Amino acid sequence: MGLDMGQTVLQLDRLTQSVRGASQAREDRLTALINAAASIDPETAAEKTSDTRQRPYLAAEVDESLLGAYPPLEPPADWVVAAVDGSHIDVDRHLPVACYLLNFGGCVLTYGSQPDATLFSQPHLATTPEELYISDPANSMGEEMISGPLLGLVRTVKELETLADTVEQCPPGLPVLGLVDGSLVLWGLSGQAYRPYVTDAIINDGLLPALKRLEKLSETRPVALAAYVSYPRSAEAVNAVRCSLCPHDNTICTKSCNNRRSAQQPCNSANEFLDRNLFQRLLEPGWRSPVYKTNSSVSRDSYDEANKVYFFYVNAGEEIGRVEVPKWVAKNETLLSLTHGLVWDQCQRGQGYPVAISESHEQAVVSAGDRRVFIRMLTDSLERQGLSAATSQKDRSKRSPWV
Repeated sequence: MGLDMGQTVLQLDRLTQSVRGASQAREDRLTALINAAASIDPETAAEKTSDTRQRPYLAAEVDESLLGAYPPLEPPADWVVAAVDGSHIDVDRHLPVACYLLNFGGCVLTYGSQPDATLFSQPHLATTPEELYISDPANSMGEEMISGPLLGLVRTVKELETLADTVEQCPPGLPVLGLVDGSLVLWGLSGQAYRPYVTDAIINDGLLPALKRLEKLSETRPVALAAYVSYPRSAEAVNAVRCSLCPHDNTICTKSCNNRRSAQQPCNSANEFLDRNLFQRLLEPGWRSPVYKTNSSVSRDSYDEANKVYFFYVNAGEEIGRVEVPKWVAKNETLLSLTHGLVWDQCQRGQGYPVAISESHEQAVVSAGDRRVFIRMLTDSLERQGLSAATSQKDRSKRSPWV
């Protein structure tokens, strides 16, 4: 028996009724929180958020001001936006050979006096042990198979490497904004998720060299890098407000707070708000928030100083988006303004979402049909070579159900 829609819709109705009933009280609390934050001067906010590692929540470090709004500048006369996105087919234990497929899609959009557009798609089939495993340089028997979430991290790094390749080929002399979808923070490496040699390979051998290539390009022409997070669920800025308002020491905070809420006043005025709730109120279309520095342990402890991650929010017209940039962009007023202005321009052209990322996604996406064709092509190729293309009986039963 499938999902009982009759029972489900009744539960959904109860949910939406409860949300509606609490909406006005929530709006009043948000107003009070914004008013309280307005009384905190930038120096106090910067001091109180400078080291929040002992707090039981992730709070951004204030860089410009606690709250605020900044208008976009007009784009330059001529400019380029380059974007890369990726998709993959994971290692499938039901198949007779181990492999994964990465597909990178991208575009180079030139605006101004000589407009142009270039789209590309680059598939890569990984089959060698060097591509399928990350090896421990200190122990020849230590290795980690690249699959699942780890493959997602590898793909993110490869996207940035592909973006660096793409930016290097952009028309010379024009300002360039390099865009990727998602975050510059490799959140999957936080905590003790992987052994140190895996983290080292992902960050020091992969991510940072790609970021440094882009930084090097910015020394000879205006080149900026940004990652765009659509409809973000972060509360780092809200928690920065909470931290700035908090009169308690860390001992009380540890017992009374978590990342979502606090049992203490006035900290509980920030309970259950997300950053986008704040900036939906504060930002006009196109305007951005102050720049913050993320306190993610991944960026803080593993990235080099120039590439530590900063972020701001922008009213993209249809949503509040989060824009992440490395420090070398955040601390360069020209590159920061270029990033802000061109991200807003892209969102206007893309009906609320950067059009270059949308185009890159279309080039990169691997559909369900593509996956089925890939498996068929793999098995056909094995059979042409006289090799077994047997799959597991579990996989066979899913593809050919009895009923």
